Amino acid sequence: MAPTAEELARFGRMFGELEINVANQFHEPDHPEVMILSNISKDGKPIGLPDAGQGWHTDLSYSRDIALASILHAVKVPVRDGRPLGDTQFRNMHLAYEHLPAEIKGRLAGRTATHDFAKFWDMMRSRPGSRRAPLTPQQRAKKPPVSQPIFRTHPITGRTILYCNPGYAVRIDGMEEPESRDLLAFLFAHQEQKRFLHAHHWSPGDVLMWDNIGTVHNAVADYGPDEPRYMRRVQVMATKDYAGLAA
Repeated sequence: MAPTAEELARFGRMFGELEINVANQFHEPDHPEVMILSNISKDGKPIGLPDAGQGWHTDLSYSRDIALASILHAVKVPVRDGRPLGDTQFRNMHLAYEHLPAEIKGRLAGRTATHDFAKFWDMMRSRPGSRRAPLTPQQRAKKPPVSQPIFRTHPITGRTILYCNPGYAVRIDGMEEPESRDLLAFLFAHQEQKRFLHAHHWSPGDVLMWDNIGTVHNAVADYGPDEPRYMRRVQVMATKDYAGLAA
């Protein structure tokens, strides 16, 4: 039996506090922590965010309080010629760090990068047909740019990961702009290697939970407006001593 919105939220809270998105336009009734990601319209109005996650990113890297995990429940999955559409793709940032050249690791050790919520939002707004409204000054004030370590220790695995994604990272702090631009371009291209990639092919009823700190992900937009997709999303914040729990 498919979980209800309440059950999905209860499951997420087992791992940490749940986020309420700063641009929270669509959510299940009485559950602002359960976002609706969907291309379905009712009475001419969208019932969910239609373009959520369509670009490589790490959820909440733009926030000082980062997310541990993301959970998606597939209510409706678009299908064409018997093949499910709308895959969610992942890249392994544990492996991405391990395979960085030693010279790059040395140059970036101890450095931080600025992440900005508005970067991804404005990129999505620029796409043809986007229904996203501009962020209000109040929304921008709630999520100002923050600095994150480019390399960080994963709170569960204890291993070093590459924590720098093309969706939100805008510059390397304390570095001249040309050098920052070139290094970010290198890091983003490095992540694109196929050996880091995994794609999940959805089936209705799937509940998928993934490590949000140690991955970047992308929602594949290979379906049309007449091919309905309806997903519920819960975001688990990194609010517990996971290393202590693992011990």
